[in-house]
Amino acid sequence: HVQLVESGGGSVQAGGSLRLSCAASPYTLISSCMAWFRQDPEKEREGIASIASDGSTTYADSVKGRFTISKDTAKASLYLQMNSLKPEDTASYYCAAGASRRDCLSIRPPFRSWGQGTQVTVS
Repeated sequence: HVQLVESGGGSVQAGGSLRLSCAASPYTLISSCMAWFRQDPEKEREGIASIASDGSTTYADSVKGRFTISKDTAKASLYLQMNSLKPEDTASYYCAAGASRRDCLSIRPPFRSWGQGTQVTVS
């Protein structure tokens, strides 16, 4: 049974930081392409960061230089360190896993597995 569970969301003031986590099950899922997406109800879903099986990372221009994606294979966990947060970063953040290398490096669907999301609010 594939499962992705996000945590770490919350409310923060502009300029602050948050670290999102995504626990992957089974643990082998962490070896596939994994990514973070976000969606505000008034906007389209946006792929913001991905990490391929070889560790290559890609970032959307909107978060480049502020967010860092990483993973801990031993803990089967994916992370998103978010610094210098802005009000426009407010959204639900989703962890996703399993995409072709091309889609992974482009941070675009389809991804085979998705988490339920965690809310980030920046004021």
